[in-house]
Amino acid sequence: MAQMMKAVRHFLSENPAAFLLLVLPFTLAAELLEWPPLAVFILAALGIIPLAAYIGEATEALAVHTGPRIGGLLNATLGNAAELIIAIVAIRAGLLELVKASITGSILGNLLLVLGLAMVVGSARHGRQTFDRLNASRNAILLVLAVLAMLVPSLFSHNIELSPEGGLKVEALSLGVALVMIVLYALGLLDAARSGDTPITHEPAPKNAVPHWSLPTSIVILTLSTAGIVWLSEVLVQVVEPVIAGLGVSEFFLGIILIPLIGNVAEHLVAVQFVGQNKMSLGVEIAVSSSLQVALLVAPLLVFLSLALGHPLTLIFNPFELLALIAGVIIAALVSADGESSWLEGSALLAIYLILGLAFFLLPV
Repeated sequence: MAQMMKAVRHFLSENPAAFLLLVLPFTLAAELLEWPPLAVFILAALGIIPLAAYIGEATEALAVHTGPRIGGLLNATLGNAAELIIAIVAIRAGLLELVKASITGSILGNLLLVLGLAMVVGSARHGRQTFDRLNASRNAILLVLAVLAMLVPSLFSHNIELSPEGGLKVEALSLGVALVMIVLYALGLLDAARSGDTPITHEPAPKNAVPHWSLPTSIVILTLSTAGIVWLSEVLVQVVEPVIAGLGVSEFFLGIILIPLIGNVAEHLVAVQFVGQNKMSLGVEIAVSSSLQVALLVAPLLVFLSLALGHPLTLIFNPFELLALIAGVIIAALVSADGESSWLEGSALLAIYLILGLAFFLLPV
């Protein structure tokens, strides 16, 4: 019994979110017994957090088994798997505005919340920290280009819609932009395979690390975690509209703040953990690569998948989302331009995130 308790404590210490797996049977009971929508939403959201963490762990274990190049590809393709699954389920339900808000929220969460929290935690423990200024400059340029690609359809859509067959032209513009973004992402993966130094992907595990899971175990955990997130996403999306109506919050707030946090909280904590270990460059790299993956892979991929699901998604964002994206990218680029971080800069990023969150919370439903 003592050995069993010791093993459980070790398991929880290695996987702090593992105890949230206990909510899975309660989520099933809540779905079958038709509990209040808010209770179902909270339970499903809590259940997604540990499963997303296990997807990340299984991916890292597979990366150690397969080597840095294939591992980098796995990291780049599965880094936002939980968020992609939630978005696909939401598209099937026709919640397109929620999906676009979650894309915006994921980018903002990585650039403002994660970077800000990392800078505050890192500076509190180690004082002023430094990271590669050249990489920071290159990352800022790629972020600006990625967000600019997302803004183009929105900026030109109004005039296009005034022309004959405007709707089809807007959809064609979104598909064309999405294709270019995926090609750019593929070029980033090619660069990663050749040089191993690119912000498209990151390699948190040391090159000579010993995998803590075997290859079959990693595959099984990855499969089960993915299947669990698919189920929980279905449960979550089913109660989104009743929750919005019951709480009186806007769909934008739910999509921009809550949904991205649910799918990415495990990765956020990993980035902050690395910075706490005085690995600021790695923390910045995780935040930036996640933002680029969302902008260059997740968003355009959803545009094409939405056609197959019968609910075409266009890259047309509302003015509030455009303003938030522009502000987030500019502020994050300015803060990281000098290659140094401090708690004050981190606090500024967190302040912008809170201001945007408050603004979206107060938007009319």
